[in-house]
Amino acid sequence: MNFLVRLLVSALIAFGLSYLLPGIHIDSFVTALILALVLALLNALLKPILILLSLPITLLTLGLFLLVINAAIILLAAKVVDGFKVDGFWWALLFSILLSVGSSILNSTDSKD
Repeated sequence: MNFLVRLLVSALIAFGLSYLLPGIHIDSFVTALILALVLALLNALLKPILILLSLPITLLTLGLFLLVINAAIILLAAKVVDGFKVDGFWWALLFSILLSVGSSILNSTDSKD
């Protein structure tokens, strides 16, 4: 159940960000749900491989290269999900930062019983 709540929160934030950021386009809330699922899969499967392959440059940049990896995953999701469009790398970078911050804030309000 916790996964579904996090997926819904990510979809809500992504859909809201599409209204705030002119470089991000999401057609409908269903597209936002599909985007959240695709991002969860890409983050679970592809991101650890990319982090491992880019470990030297990540260490050299003190972790800032992870932002580039996040933006690349957003751009890859834009290729996979119909109805989701990103106008460029910088919009993907901003979208990934705001999505991460928003998800962290809203998911931190969960009760830790």
